[in-house]
Amino acid sequence: MSKSNKILILRLSALGDVAMTVPVVASLSDAYPNKELIVVSRGFAQKLFAPIKGVTFVPFDPNNKHKGVKGLWKLFKTLKSIGPYDFIADLHDVIRTKFITTLFKLSGTKVVRIDKGRKEKKELTRKKNKTLKQLKSTFERYHEVFLKAGYTFNIDTFNGKELYVTSENKNLHKTLYSDKIRIGIAPFAGHIWKTWPEDKMLKLIEKLDKSGYEIFLFGGRGKEQKTLDEWSSNFNNVHNLAGQLPINHELEAISKLNVMISMDSGNMHLARLVNTPVVSIWGATHPNAGFYGWNMPKEWAVQVDLDCRPCSVYGNKPCHREDFACMNNITPEMVLEKVELITKA
Repeated sequence: MSKSNKILILRLSALGDVAMTVPVVASLSDAYPNKELIVVSRGFAQKLFAPIKGVTFVPFDPNNKHKGVKGLWKLFKTLKSIGPYDFIADLHDVIRTKFITTLFKLSGTKVVRIDKGRKEKKELTRKKNKTLKQLKSTFERYHEVFLKAGYTFNIDTFNGKELYVTSENKNLHKTLYSDKIRIGIAPFAGHIWKTWPEDKMLKLIEKLDKSGYEIFLFGGRGKEQKTLDEWSSNFNNVHNLAGQLPINHELEAISKLNVMISMDSGNMHLARLVNTPVVSIWGATHPNAGFYGWNMPKEWAVQVDLDCRPCSVYGNKPCHREDFACMNNITPEMVLEKVELITKA
């Protein structure tokens, strides 16, 4: 290894993918406490990394400061001024990170890039002759980048609850401390093809509400927050937390839940960072693609077996059957059964 005590880590988006870097970055920090880890990602992620010792966070602003080639050049100059680096871990492997890492390579800096397994993911999602097998998890793929660079460490002992939940926060919703079973629901995802239909989710909420559970809704600001405000107003035991908490307080709130119900989305990964059980609902995507939550038992996933599944790695391709059977065939009763499996264990 070189004499530099800094490692540059690039993962520019999105929330779920960035959250999946946390067990690896935190474990690396524990194993190499004398190394400074420079993490570059969107500003929303800063509080995810704040509790990790040895991390310096550099926010990536693609819409203004770091927009286009000129913006990426500016980011490169900023990052170069912080260095030099032992090596650069490209955990994203997209045009933006390739641009930045190419500039560093020209100045002699070592770069190790993630192997996303694009070929095998294509085989997993193609229409005909699918190869339906469990692929490497994204956690493994991130870990491998550092192993290839000569950094040996174990990620299996990561415990995010110790990072994010350090004391009782009086700013959290008071009912999060009630004696009732507390259920979180994060009904949205980045694409509609991995979002359970609204009418089914509302039927599930009605069943949970009538059963006396305390229910907490999670989502983003703006449209999602407004929708969940409307939902919560129709029930007795439903509370909307969308848009009300910074991400570090949201993690604390999630840690108080008995179970989170989520799509294949960022909230599944946030919940697993604080060891909260997750009932995850899967449609166009599939746990086999490697984006299942941290240390989640397979039986927590709700999904139906169809020859067309998965049709997409990220859930961004329209249903070619045109009936969205992968989600429409999942019933509220199927989800409720998984919730009760966890809460009554």
